[in-house]
Amino acid sequence: MISMIYKKYQERIQHTKDEIQRLHKAINKNSFARLFVIIGGGALLFYLVQKENVLLLALAVLAIVLGFAYLIRRQSKLEKQHADAVAFLRVNENEITLRDTRLTLYDDGIKFEDGRHPYTSDLDVFGQFSLFSLLNRCATTLGVAKLAEWLQCASSKQEIEDRQVAVAEIATDLDWSQHFQARLLFNTQQEIDIKSFLASYFKGAGLTFGNAFMRFYVPITPFLLLAGVLFSLFVMPIWTGLLLWGLVHLFWTLGMAGKVSLFSSRIDKVGQILAAYAEGLVLVEEKTFKAAANRHLQQQLCPEGKPLSMAFQELSKLINNLDARNNMLVGAVLNIILLWDFKFVMKIVSWKSKYEASILEAFDVVAEFEALNSLAILKRNHSSWATPELLSNTTDDKILAVEMAHPLIPVSQSVANDYSNEHHRIALITGSNMAGKSTFLRTVGINAIMAYAGAVVCASEFRLPIYNFISYMRIKDSLNESTSTFKAELDRMKFILDTVEQDKDSFFLIDEMLRGTNSVDKYLGSRAIIRKLTDREGKGMVATHDLQLASLEEENKGKIENYHFDIRVEEGEMLFDYKLKHGRCTVFNASLLLKGIGIDVEST
Repeated sequence: MISMIYKKYQERIQHTKDEIQRLHKAINKNSFARLFVIIGGGALLFYLVQKENVLLLALAVLAIVLGFAYLIRRQSKLEKQHADAVAFLRVNENEITLRDTRLTLYDDGIKFEDGRHPYTSDLDVFGQFSLFSLLNRCATTLGVAKLAEWLQCASSKQEIEDRQVAVAEIATDLDWSQHFQARLLFNTQQEIDIKSFLASYFKGAGLTFGNAFMRFYVPITPFLLLAGVLFSLFVMPIWTGLLLWGLVHLFWTLGMAGKVSLFSSRIDKVGQILAAYAEGLVLVEEKTFKAAANRHLQQQLCPEGKPLSMAFQELSKLINNLDARNNMLVGAVLNIILLWDFKFVMKIVSWKSKYEASILEAFDVVAEFEALNSLAILKRNHSSWATPELLSNTTDDKILAVEMAHPLIPVSQSVANDYSNEHHRIALITGSNMAGKSTFLRTVGINAIMAYAGAVVCASEFRLPIYNFISYMRIKDSLNESTSTFKAELDRMKFILDTVEQDKDSFFLIDEMLRGTNSVDKYLGSRAIIRKLTDREGKGMVATHDLQLASLEEENKGKIENYHFDIRVEEGEMLFDYKLKHGRCTVFNASLLLKGIGIDVEST
């Protein structure tokens, strides 16, 4: 059954495709109209020249120029609408694609993958088909980094709760959310971090351009030249002097071309990017927010009451105007008459002095709104998922999970479980191979990470304190570091023991410890480690195949509690229900699995 939100996505996809087709036809018609104006206008001018009617000729020239200018402006507008529609289409198509194939056009966060992190590698937080790929709708590098930061480390209880309210508000406004996405989608193709680039650019020594004379002379140059032309027309011709004056301007600008190039050589394309950013800023500035976190971010975009989108647009125009110097003929004429290079370089310097600090902060605001919007989309797409309740005390408060499932497993395949650690500190989970122990540990961990980021969770109810999660699951050897599997396990276990001792807010997830040694040492070592964790008042979960370890519950009443996942065998076939049950496991399946590949354990 298709949920209502995905029906909306499909409707928007079809509507946008129709709009793109309409715009494509309009662009083609406009192109033909421009061609007609050029050919027809040329023919008309030729005809009027033959008639020697100066007035009609002048009117025709004016009409052709104005008509052609209108068509160019209209073409630009239509192409902009077409580009916006294509971006909007991609935003909606991505939701369907992500649901059906788990592939996304956004960054999957693989660059944040770190096996040394306390939990991200074990819980599939980053990489293809990861939690990050499910969540991320950030197009900017700063937005991607912000969302990754929220998943790598829990914020304070107040910050998370404020974020939850902000996310809930954005989730209710589908139009704003998707248009905000579409406005920034171009950043997925950008190879530069625009904020870092501008910060470096602003610090360059070249932005000290100009002196007192230039600041006085350049603005009045056009007026002086106009006065000279009028003097030549109505008093006395001084055309030679005006020509020499203009050449002085030209050679002056040529002499300082290297310094001017510091402004234009690397920033000539940034103008378009800033204009696109400005559109995203306008959406944020004009929306009426109620959530405190959203209002706080919005206020940062209006220092001294002036929207920063206007500053973005202003700098974009200045850069685009300076870019005219790249056309040698046009640049020469503009510099002769207007000292064009100097004029706009000094305007950029003036702009920098006014907006440098606040303009860089705007990129951080956009990034945070992108991260919030990512979490809002998750909430919108999964309306049945719960907003978790964050508890205050990691010592007395306990986890309560009701109908919790793994968010990365399709609904048709996932099995939900309930869990609470109200009467114990360590859950010891035994069970047969493939019964669901590891998945359950990851289910608890990944939902907790989502909760700490401010997202909804894959459960009908979830309450938990803010723990410092640490995990021991996918332990790998390292040829580069000459580390065996067992040595890697020892290093990870030492990290967990040290963390539990130093941080009473920690919560560990341990899956089958000491796999790199023999069965006797594995059992004795695992037993000793669990006792050490208990002595240090550690909190967490341990999954194991060693049924003997279940006896630790009797030795540590109120501290350790047994749980298990089991199987049913019917007519030689193993049936898994993946349901968490109290008590120790009594059914194992290794011999059955071996028999399935032709190895009969009983006959050996």
